[in-house]
Amino acid sequence: MKQIELLRKALQSAKREKEFHVDACEVLREHLHAQWRLPEGDADYSGRWRLIKARLSRSLAKAGVATERNAKGESNVWQRRYWEHTIRDERDFESHVEYVHHNPVKHSMGRRVGDWPQSTFHRYV
Repeated sequence: MKQIELLRKALQSAKREKEFHVDACEVLREHLHAQWRLPEGDADYSGRWRLIKARLSRSLAKAGVATERNAKGESNVWQRRYWEHTIRDERDFESHVEYVHHNPVKHSMGRRVGDWPQSTFHRYV
């Protein structure tokens, strides 16, 4: 799937510019979930998302992938907001990784967590 590869490239490019580690990620048909670890003292999640969103949107346009536009002329590939949560402890970390990895099952995209290919779950097993 071309869009998945373009998303991977956008993530890698953003990671080179503003370091972060992807602990868990699940790319679904209409949304994604990601759990990141940022360097100590750095809380710029929005800057990283901005880089990823801009790079993927440009790459899609360059590749000729048609995207819908909203009333402001912005690409509807991305929603305007995201949910941010600071992990409190190891238990919180594990429960959020589990939530991310179980999302395809929740959305009926597979019967088992391992059925969905666009997942960091496969790194964990």
